[in-house]
Formats: sequence, structure tokens, C-alpha cells
Amino acid sequence: MLHGARHGWVEVVAGVMFSGKSEELIRRVRRALIAGRRVQLFKSHLDDRYGGQFRISSHDGRQIDAEPVSNSVQLAEKVRPETQVVAIDEAQFMDDGICEVVDALADAGMRVIVAGTDMDFRGEPFGPMGLLLARAERIDKLNAICVVCGDPATRNQRLIDGKPAPAEGPTIQVGGAESYEARCRGCHVVPKRDRAQGELLLRRATEGWEGV
Repeated sequence: MLHGARHGWVEVVAGVMFSGKSEELIRRVRRALIAGRRVQLFKSHLDDRYGGQFRISSHDGRQIDAEPVSNSVQLAEKVRPETQVVAIDEAQFMDDGICEVVDALADAGMRVIVAGTDMDFRGEPFGPMGLLLARAERIDKLNAICVVCGDPATRNQRLIDGKPAPAEGPTIQVGGAESYEARCRGCHVVPKRDRAQGELLLRRATEGWEGV
């Protein structure tokens, strides 16, 4: 609980895949249940990797029941008036309306716990996560371990046949260890995007030198 809080609030658990976001959400939900709070859990219907559509599962095997939703409107309609804590997993798959829903729930006096991957495989903000981070009272950003060098991992490396996926691929592609790796900034590779950015920086630098 936030010290001195008299109303609801929003807390976001963000970070790279394999960093323990769902595990942390499950831990907070279980503590809320132990404290006697009335809790509702939701997850995006897109995430059915572990344990089926009606469970939130962490990569280490922990599970808890959750209700799948397709969009922010459906989630808002399912929240019961007596609920005190609302938890939402894989929020990056939700539409931008989730930001207004989360704010409304907090304004109504509820504690809202949101977990999600904050960047897509290109290293860009993923779905509504940037907006949710900006609106939250509490933020915890988790790192994994880079599988290449062992440094703290902050990027999601998408793989196709074991090789880095090109930048033009779809933003949403649900998968686990067979499709993604956790990597640090230096080991993260997005082939065509990285080359294009390098060429742009080189051109700007060259133009700058010519103008001197």
C-alpha cells in the first residue's frame, strides 16, 4: 500500500520478457487475498501460452486463475462494484482505452496492478504500456539476464529459425523461449532497422562536417 493513500492508485510492473513480471503480479495478488481484499484478475485473450485461457502463468510455473478479456471495454464491464483490487496481466496486448479504464478504476478507489512488457522486439514502446507507466503512482521495472553476455537484459530479441527477426515483422507474435530471448542493449539486434538508423546517423554526421 502507498503510505497515506486514501483513494485508489495504479502500480505497474514492467520490463523485458523472462524478468518475472507475471510472478511479481501473482505475488502481489496472493498477498492481497491473504489480507482479505476482494480481487479480480484479468489477462489478454491473446496470451494462451501457459495453462490455458483462464490462468495467469509465470515462466517459473506459478499459476493463478484469471479471466481473459478482448479489450478495455470488456474489462471495464466485468469489474464488479465490490472489487477492491484489479490485476491485469500482459497489458501490452490491450488497446489504448485501457489507460482510461485503469484511471477510472483508481479514481473509484481501487488498487490497480498492471503487468506488461514495456518494449516490443524492435525496442519501441509496446502498445499502451508507455501511457500506463506515465500515469502510475508506483513503477517497478524488472530486468532479466542477457543470454549472450550475462549483463542485465532490457530488450526482447525475437528469433526466426534461431536468427534475429527483421524489423518489418508484426509487432504482436505470442511466443516463449522458442521465439524470444532476453538481451541487453548491446546484444539486441534488429537487422534492417539497425542498419537504417546507422546510415541516417552517418549521413547526418557527414552533412555536419561538410557544413563546417
